[in-house]
Amino acid sequence: MGYLKRISALCGILFLSCSMAQAKSLEEMFPLIEFDGLTQEQQDWLALQKGLDYQTGTITLPGSQAVLELGDAYYYFSPEDTKYVLEELWGNPPRDLSLGMVFPAEDLPLEWDAWGMLLNYDPIGFVSDEDAASYNYDELLSDMQKDTLAANKEREELGYGTVDLVGWAEPPHYDAESKKLYWARELSFDGVEDHTVNYDIRALGRKGVLVMSVIGSMDQIDSIKAAAPDLIAMTHFTVGQRYVDFDPSLDTVAAIGIGGLIAGKVAAKAGFLAVALVFLKKGWVLLFIGFAALKNKIFKRKSS
Repeated sequence: MGYLKRISALCGILFLSCSMAQAKSLEEMFPLIEFDGLTQEQQDWLALQKGLDYQTGTITLPGSQAVLELGDAYYYFSPEDTKYVLEELWGNPPRDLSLGMVFPAEDLPLEWDAWGMLLNYDPIGFVSDEDAASYNYDELLSDMQKDTLAANKEREELGYGTVDLVGWAEPPHYDAESKKLYWARELSFDGVEDHTVNYDIRALGRKGVLVMSVIGSMDQIDSIKAAAPDLIAMTHFTVGQRYVDFDPSLDTVAAIGIGGLIAGKVAAKAGFLAVALVFLKKGWVLLFIGFAALKNKIFKRKSS
């Protein structure tokens, strides 16, 4: 009887774990899409995004160190699906797997006005926040702009256009209670008229930092800022991996502080300047212009 009880309890746990995250097809995630009467071009556009798993609910990220509480307002792509979106749909160069990506529930990744949040983890150690209030962010921005210009030579050698760091789209803020840091950079890519915004969020943990980078265009900054409280609040470390779980006798202290996180010492390898590369590398410009108004043709939106 004890054995049967253990089996029953295990099945219940497995069922609960599975029920917390729900993987949906494109048709299930977007029930308002009108599939009948689409042109072949529109069907091909949707087909590029049809094999993806749109996951909602509570997501335990790979490595089990952090959890996303998405509800129904956002959906999540696995590391493999994210790699497909970044490289095949958005035209970025090949890279290692991330922890996944989050999108607003009303947007497909190939929509003209879509933005997404890329997730990574860097095990750099425990980042002290004692100096969080002591930084001159104007001076830090000036140093970052110089570093960005210096990196343009390598970008050109790899076949990509140059990028300029225009300034803060959102000055840095640090929430000492939640141990989360956030700021936004306005970026200008060579050959692209519209500017790009990278809205960065860093969640500090016991042994490293969860790197969250929102990628979109500058004209989306208002919608990204409106979503920022949700994006900041949806992620938390699991018990044992939280900032408060730090043990100085066991854990390593990171070599950088809050300023180093903002300056991109971690983001240089974990972050992504993604969205504008699609226009520079893959030749999607004409395709996307053709689909700029496609949303209204394919979706039957409910009036709010």
